Amino acid sequence: MVEMANALPAQAYPKARRIRFRFDQRDTHDKYFVENDMVYSHFVAGMSGAFPAGEESFIRSVRRVADRVTDPVLKKRVTGFVGQEAMHGREHRKLNDKLVELGYPIKWLDSPQAIERTQRLERRLSPEVHLAMTAAAEHYTAVLAQRVLGSDEIQAIPGDPEVWNLLNWHALEELEHKSVAFDVFRAVGGSEATRIGVMLAMYSLTLPLTYVSLAIAVGRDPNARRQPVRVARETYRLFTGPIFRGLMPELAKYLRPGFHPDDIDTSRLLDRWQRQLFGADGELVDHLK
Repeated sequence: MVEMANALPAQAYPKARRIRFRFDQRDTHDKYFVENDMVYSHFVAGMSGAFPAGEESFIRSVRRVADRVTDPVLKKRVTGFVGQEAMHGREHRKLNDKLVELGYPIKWLDSPQAIERTQRLERRLSPEVHLAMTAAAEHYTAVLAQRVLGSDEIQAIPGDPEVWNLLNWHALEELEHKSVAFDVFRAVGGSEATRIGVMLAMYSLTLPLTYVSLAIAVGRDPNARRQPVRVARETYRLFTGPIFRGLMPELAKYLRPGFHPDDIDTSRLLDRWQRQLFGADGELVDHLK
């Protein structure tokens, strides 16, 4: 087992980076921080708003079964996973505070009431189903991360530089730990039927929940209500653009029997962005503590 651990690439052991983003230095008057696009900005704000509570649920799902994980390699990967997810939640909360100041209706996503409802639901679920939900959600974030980091079209979108720094860092670490929850699920005896069934339920709700939540958020924006033609144009551009173009078939790969997240090779992308962000002259080295 020790020999196998030593043979694994460094990326097999996700490590939490102590990092701090500087959202307190951004222009708080610049509300539409993604390409001056109202719909795209609300979409990104909604994702950021949901991340802290979601990351904490992922951590709880793994901790529920931690005593059943015996492989020392997997234990080390779990430690890295938990550390990275905790850091993601912390930094997104800092961004979310700024987004709430700008008028984005996302505070409820991380409210004590919402967190308590989530924890009540988790207690009703078996540990295996809770973990299957995390493994499926990690596939979503890995697919999105691969798109963000692998698309020059997405990287070229004008936006707040520090928000882009956060998203690129978050995407990198999602790829670093993309298979951890999945491997824990398998290690504790999670079945293919449960894995696929949970993903099928989540998959069927993806577009309806995205449409409805975004429509509610944009509908609460007085600027958007005054410019319906602009909203329609920006909505069309978002859902036909590089984030959503071909997304559902990519997500559906998880439904294949025998699928594993590492079937999708992101090693070159990881190496490139690890050097670009945290190499000797990395773009985010000065953000590390």
